[in-house]
Amino acid sequence: MTILAVCSAVLLVALVGVVASLYSGSGGSSSGGSDGSNGSSGSVSPLVAATAEPGTGTGETVAFYGDSYTLGTGASDFDNRWSTVVSAERNWREVNPSVNGLGFINNRTEFGGNDLPAKIIAADPDIVFVTMGLNDNFSFSTSAEQIEGQITLDLDRLRAGLPDARFIVVEPFWYTDDRPDSVETIIGWVKDAAAEIDADYIPGASHWIEGHPEWMAFDGLHPNDEGYAEMAVRMDSELRELGL
Repeated sequence: MTILAVCSAVLLVALVGVVASLYSGSGGSSSGGSDGSNGSSGSVSPLVAATAEPGTGTGETVAFYGDSYTLGTGASDFDNRWSTVVSAERNWREVNPSVNGLGFINNRTEFGGNDLPAKIIAADPDIVFVTMGLNDNFSFSTSAEQIEGQITLDLDRLRAGLPDARFIVVEPFWYTDDRPDSVETIIGWVKDAAAEIDADYIPGASHWIEGHPEWMAFDGLHPNDEGYAEMAVRMDSELRELGL
C-alpha cells in the first residue's frame, strides 16, 4: 500500500478517530500537554497510549527524538501518527520513545543518565529524527540561554554516540496560527545546531498544520488523525527530496 493510500484511509476515518479518542484512556501518566506545564492548568492527558516498542519493519532502524507531536498524542491509534506512517511505507523499524510536553529544557528533569538521548543512542539506529523545540517556547522567557545551549549539547551528544547514523533534524513544529517571537528564535537555534553536526534539515514544518483548525484534536493542542495524515504527506515529500 502506498503512503497516499494509507493517508487517504486515515482521512476517511478521521472523524471517527476523533470521536473514539474522546473515550480512550490516557494509557499512562502524562507529564504535560503541548505547553509542558507539568500538570498545571492547560495540561492534557494523551489521547492514545502510544508505544516506544520497536515497530515491525525489517529494514533500517529509525529512532525519533521528539515530543507529543511525534509521540502521536491526539491520534485515535498510534498507527496513524506521522512517524509510523512514513516508517511503514519504508519498512523501517521504528523506535519512538518520544515524550509528551518534552523540550530540550522544558519539562525535562534528567540530563544524561537514562534520558531520552541515551535511549536513542542505546537503540543504535541507522537514522535519527530530531523533532524537538515546540515546548521550549513555554520556557523561553526564563530559560532562553539554557535552551540554546542544550540544543547544541543534545545534538552533539547524539552525533558523538552515533557517529555512523544519518541525522534528520526537522524544524520544530508549532500548533497555532499565532507565532510568538520565540518560535523563530528556537527554529534558528535548531537549524544552526543541525548544520554543526552535518544533519539533513527539513524546513517549514512549523507551518504544516497552520490555518486548519479541523486538523486539531478536541483538546485544541494536538493534531487529530487528519492532521497527522497531512503531516505524513508533507514529511514523505521532504524525505523523498532527501532520497529516502
